[in-house]
Amino acid sequence: MTRSTPHSRNGTRHGEMTDGGQAVRASAARALAPVIAGKGSLNDLDDHQVVARDRALFKALCYGTCRTLPRLEALADRLLKSPFKARDADVQALLLLGIHQLLYLRIPAHAAVGETAGAARLLGKEWATRVINGCLRRLQRESAALQAEVDRDPAVALLHPRWLLKTLRQAWPDDWRAIAEANNVPGPMTLRVNRRRVDREIYLARLADAGFEARLCLHSPDGLTLETPCDVQALPGFAEGDVSVQDEAAQLAAELLGPVLAPRPGGRVLDACCAPGGKTAHLLELFDIELVALDSDAVRLARVEDTLARLGLSATLVHDDATQHRWWDGTLFDAILLDAPCSGTGVIRRHPDIKRLRRPSDIAQLADLQRRLLDSLWPLLRPGGTLVYATCSVLPEENSERIDDFLSRTPDAQDTTPADLSWGRSAGAGRQLLPTANHHDGFFYARLKKAAI
Repeated sequence: MTRSTPHSRNGTRHGEMTDGGQAVRASAARALAPVIAGKGSLNDLDDHQVVARDRALFKALCYGTCRTLPRLEALADRLLKSPFKARDADVQALLLLGIHQLLYLRIPAHAAVGETAGAARLLGKEWATRVINGCLRRLQRESAALQAEVDRDPAVALLHPRWLLKTLRQAWPDDWRAIAEANNVPGPMTLRVNRRRVDREIYLARLADAGFEARLCLHSPDGLTLETPCDVQALPGFAEGDVSVQDEAAQLAAELLGPVLAPRPGGRVLDACCAPGGKTAHLLELFDIELVALDSDAVRLARVEDTLARLGLSATLVHDDATQHRWWDGTLFDAILLDAPCSGTGVIRRHPDIKRLRRPSDIAQLADLQRRLLDSLWPLLRPGGTLVYATCSVLPEENSERIDDFLSRTPDAQDTTPADLSWGRSAGAGRQLLPTANHHDGFFYARLKKAAI
C-alpha cells in the first residue's frame, strides 16, 4: 500500500516530476538534517543550491518529508538494525527521503532506491550506500506489513506528534481528526486581486485566457483559488501588482476592518506584527488610510517593503518591539490590526516543519506574549477605535481564551465581532476558522471596540 498527496507546494504534480539524480537528493538531505533535528526551518531552504530543473523535486522532497515525518521515522526505526549516530544526521535524512519517495511520490522505484543510496557518496559517506539500499529494498518487499504495523499508533497514522494530537482533541473533540487530515494535504494557491488595479471577475477571465483554471473564493470578495499552483511570475500582471498570493482566511482581516475604515478616509491605522505584509497591502489596496507597519524582525520587514513596492503602495515601516512604546509618536490610532505571533497550528499544511519545531511549552509562552501585546497596544487606540486580533492558530489558549481574558480585565473593551458572518464558527468572543482541504487555512479573529469617552 502506498499513499499519495495531490500536489506539491510548488505546483508540480508528483506524477509529473522528473528524476533529479543523486545531487538533488544529497542537497535535500543536507537541508533537512537541521530541520529534522529541530534546529532549522523550511523557511531557510535555498533551492538555488540545485540546478533549475531539479528545484521542483528539491522542494517536494523537503516539504513532503517534513509533512510525513512521523511515519517515515517509525518505518526507519524498523528498517535499521541500529540507529545512526548523531554525526550522521544527513544520512538519516537521506533514508527518510528515500522512504518518502517510495511511499508518496510517483518516482520509479529503481530511481528512488538507486539514486538515494548513491547520494550517500556525495555526502562523503560511501559506507551508507549499502545500508540505505538494503533498507529501501526491504521496504519495497514488506511495505504493506510495515506500514500497517506502524500505523497502529494514531500519531504515526495521522502524521502529527502525540502532544499536538492530544491538544487538538481536547480543543476540538468533534473535529480533531479532520484538522489533522487537512494539515496533511498541501494548501491550495489562493490569490488576492488588487482592487485598485483590476476587478476580480476581469482577472478571472485573464487567468482563463492565459490557461489557468481558477474559482472564486467563497468568503473573500478579492480571492481566487487556482486549481493547480504555479510560479507566481507566470501569473498575468503579477510583476505589475495586479495580484498577490494570500490565503482566503488571511484576507478576511480587511473584511472585519472594512466597516471601520471605509467611512473614515485618511484614518490612522497600525498593523502590528505586520510581516510578511499580506494584510498590510490588502488594507492599503482597499482603503485610503495612513498606515504604520510595525515588526520586530528586520529581515521580514524588508519583505513588507518589497511587497509594497511591487504593488505601488506606501506605508510607514517601523522596526521595533510592539510590546514597547519607544517607537510611538504619541498620536492615537483609529484602528489597530494585531496579527499576533502564534503556534501556526492553522497553517501546518503550508509549514509542515511546525510539527517538528513546536513544543508543548511554546503555547503558554506564546499566550503570554499575546497577552502582553494586547495590553501594550490597547492604550494606543483612540476612544471609539477598533482593534482586530488575529492568529493563524486553532488553539483556544491563543484565541478565544486570550480574548475572553482580555475582555474580563479591560473595562473599556467591547466585543463587536459580528455574529452573522458567513465564515468560521463562534469561539468565545471571536470567530474560528479550521483548516479545510482545498479551501482556507485555520485562523482566528476577534474585533474589539474601545469605549468612547
